[in-house]
Amino acid sequence: MGKICFFDIDGTLLDSEKKIPQSTKEALRLLKKNGTYIAIATGRAPFMIKGLLKELEIDSYVSFNGQYVVFEGEVIYRNPLSREQLTRLEMDSGQHGHSMVFMNDMTMKANVKHDPYIEESLGTLHFPHPELDPVYYKEQDIYQGLLFCEEHETALYEGKYPDIQFIRWHPYSMDVVPLGGSKAKGIEQVIKRKGFTMDDVYAFGDALNDMEMIQAAGCGVVMGNGVQQVKEHADFVTKSVDDDGIYYALKQLKLI
Repeated sequence: MGKICFFDIDGTLLDSEKKIPQSTKEALRLLKKNGTYIAIATGRAPFMIKGLLKELEIDSYVSFNGQYVVFEGEVIYRNPLSREQLTRLEMDSGQHGHSMVFMNDMTMKANVKHDPYIEESLGTLHFPHPELDPVYYKEQDIYQGLLFCEEHETALYEGKYPDIQFIRWHPYSMDVVPLGGSKAKGIEQVIKRKGFTMDDVYAFGDALNDMEMIQAAGCGVVMGNGVQQVKEHADFVTKSVDDDGIYYALKQLKLI
């Protein structure tokens, strides 16, 4: 059996300008030519990655940090958040003056008309402020929420909801995902379908939401621009994404 590579998007495939470096495109082309299977593992929603999937001709992906998994164009795993706990969290966060955004595979909606924290953090992903729909999460399956608060306010929420975990990705924002859900869990769904084992997996990431897959993969690769805490669990630390880090890693690991 061959190898399978899972790539995170932000800070891994996309550089600091949110573009795919030319060297990365070339590296992925060579990977495919060598018969290596390529998939995405991201915290983003499916609707946020359509262009990138098309550009790179990839049709298998782990999205929402493992809660929604697609294998060769077919949805094979869904793990929505508990509606009851989301309702509680939405009420609690409102009392603290903190806004939320709710996401499914199709779109995202905010529970406020405008919040500068939403605008700024989603702006770093090049996405506009979502439309207001305060009851969206009550009518749809929600795979990931975003809770907008500062780092010192994290303690208001952590450990208070039995089925929810919080992963900070921006000074103003945390991912809200099902407890125990991770990119590693999503990867397990894909490799089961393809007949791979975790030993066959190369996982590339840079942030805290990549920790589980970096630890679980046969080879966990962390970008030079990655978080120190995640680098400590890497099998290989490559150069920064802005310094052709993907190409460099694949060359060093003899995958291209």
